[in-house]
Amino acid sequence: METVINLIQIAIGAALINNFVLHYFVGICPFLGVSRKVDTAFGMGCAVTFVISVAATLNWTLTYFILRPGAPLPAWIWKMVGGDSATTLDLSVLSYIMYIFVIASSVQFVEMYVRKFFPPLYKSFGVFLPLITTNCAILFGCLEILKHLQDPTALWGLHEALALAIGGGIGFTIAISMMAGIREELDMCDVPKSLRGAGIALITAGIMAMAFMGFAGVDRGVQQAVTFLMK
Repeated sequence: METVINLIQIAIGAALINNFVLHYFVGICPFLGVSRKVDTAFGMGCAVTFVISVAATLNWTLTYFILRPGAPLPAWIWKMVGGDSATTLDLSVLSYIMYIFVIASSVQFVEMYVRKFFPPLYKSFGVFLPLITTNCAILFGCLEILKHLQDPTALWGLHEALALAIGGGIGFTIAISMMAGIREELDMCDVPKSLRGAGIALITAGIMAMAFMGFAGVDRGVQQAVTFLMK
């Protein structure tokens, strides 16, 4: 039961309380660039959710077995070549390079899939679909997972990494879809000339960020509700 509650808290925290876009302000480029129509924004959110889930799975595996301090594979190789078994190897300095490579590969797969099976959606994405590679929200999620793989006494499992990735992707989808819905309505409003375009979009994003602050404490309420239901 504790595992289920922990996973729910991680997912809700990433989706609502600590929303990647509205709390940490990462992934702003697609958030503003692909939030003009709800259907396109929702498609982008789904693509980001898929990419971040795949990247988190691959990067967790890579980090757990190779990159983290005391990872088993480097330790085994070090021992095979006659190294001191008491030495703790730490290859986490390579994390950024490896993560970007994995994310780029995942995005390439998604781009080929969308281009083949959803051509209109691919055309509506335009340049922003390849730019998922440089979407810092995905890299940020992977680095958050890395942070929880540094302490050998409290290592995250794959299920926890996926909870963070899926929760973060859902949070991104919620934020960009809401932004698109608001911007569609703003197109029919009399916005002052000096605020049209990026100006009113940034003001709207700031108001949304303040609104999402109201989700603080929701994870504790969910924990209490789940605990009560599972008694």
